[in-house]
Amino acid sequence: MLNIDPDDLEQELLALVERRLLDPLEILLGSPDLAAPLREHLKAQTADWARDLLGADDAAATGTASRLLAVLFGGDEFSPPDSWWLTSFGRIVALRIGYPGRPTIAPVEAAAMLGITRQGVHDLIRRGKLVKAADGKLVTASVQNRLKAGD
Repeated sequence: MLNIDPDDLEQELLALVERRLLDPLEILLGSPDLAAPLREHLKAQTADWARDLLGADDAAATGTASRLLAVLFGGDEFSPPDSWWLTSFGRIVALRIGYPGRPTIAPVEAAAMLGITRQGVHDLIRRGKLVKAADGKLVTASVQNRLKAGD
């Protein structure tokens, strides 16, 4: 399992939601006073989200991750930069969901999700630790299984 500090995850989620939702809303409405109560509520909510994401209940974690992704990246073609997979939230998404909407992924994407080099991915394929699909891509579930194994 991933070693993620709950406080770091909370702060990351808080910053992400503020940047993607609250800041634009504040700009649109032209009133910081209207957003202030939302910011206070958000601070409490991020602790609950972090608890769900890091908890033993896989269904709760997956549900929370899915809701956050849908709201924060909804309407976007979900194609985060490689560095996103190294964030606390990115690592949780990789573990709990995989690559949303993609049953197979390119080796470079697997490398980003696993935090290793492309050569490391090819080594894992050769050793039978990652599964190749018929199209030459990697089965996303095998990347998730590698993350869950933690070795």
